[in-house]
Amino acid sequence: MQQQSVHVEGEERSRGAPAIVVCEHASPAIPDPLADLGLAPASRLSHVVWDPGALNVARQVARELGAPLVHGGLSRLVYDLNRPPDAPDAMPARSERHEVPGNADLPASERLRRVRDIYLPFHATLRRLIAEALARGEHPAIVTIHSFTPIFNGRPREEEIGLIHDADSTLARRLAGRLPVHLPLRIDLNRPYSAADGVTHTLRLHALPYGLENVMIEIRNDLVASEADAERIGSALAAALGEAIAAWRPEKGPGKGKDPETRAMGG
Repeated sequence: MQQQSVHVEGEERSRGAPAIVVCEHASPAIPDPLADLGLAPASRLSHVVWDPGALNVARQVARELGAPLVHGGLSRLVYDLNRPPDAPDAMPARSERHEVPGNADLPASERLRRVRDIYLPFHATLRRLIAEALARGEHPAIVTIHSFTPIFNGRPREEEIGLIHDADSTLARRLAGRLPVHLPLRIDLNRPYSAADGVTHTLRLHALPYGLENVMIEIRNDLVASEADAERIGSALAAALGEAIAAWRPEKGPGKGKDPETRAMGG
């Protein structure tokens, strides 16, 4: 599983890139030995297995920004790369209304194996790209791309695009101000998820310690169901992100990745 856990596209674009783009839930792949984790046929390619459309969006964003893309190669149910090893939903036995028999009562040895084979290689790769950028004196934004289901636990969602942030909201707020010019969709901050839901692990692990600007972008998956729609939305996101990142570059050093107003407020 280790070789399948992480993929890097456009690494040659890393030098001087304004961002590093990340897509943790890019793939529905489940290794053959895990026998589809015992999922029912109706669940096998559902949103609980992966983020449909997210990888196509992430690729378009990375290409147009001139940035590298790091994406996962296995289903979020095998290991959710946006969760720490101690999180119950890193390897969930149930996701929304879908049972995951292959994750029920996992022994510690199997949890450890997946952490070593999937979680550690993915985050080591992302950490390497960031460390190399920092060594060059660069401070790329960390942009993660996700999609969400239009109906969750039987309830329709009105949100279309969510911009999620953790302690540093500067890039999310700046992007929220620019995105409507490029994309006439409903834009929300910290919806349909927020840091309180435990969804900002990648940002906390890789962006906040270095003061790197960051944002998690959630797109309702019916809006990116086709490759053409994903590329269109990806292009709009790239244009807005380019403007938002260029509007203000962070100072060097940890804890400096905040606007003066935010720092004054202690945010």
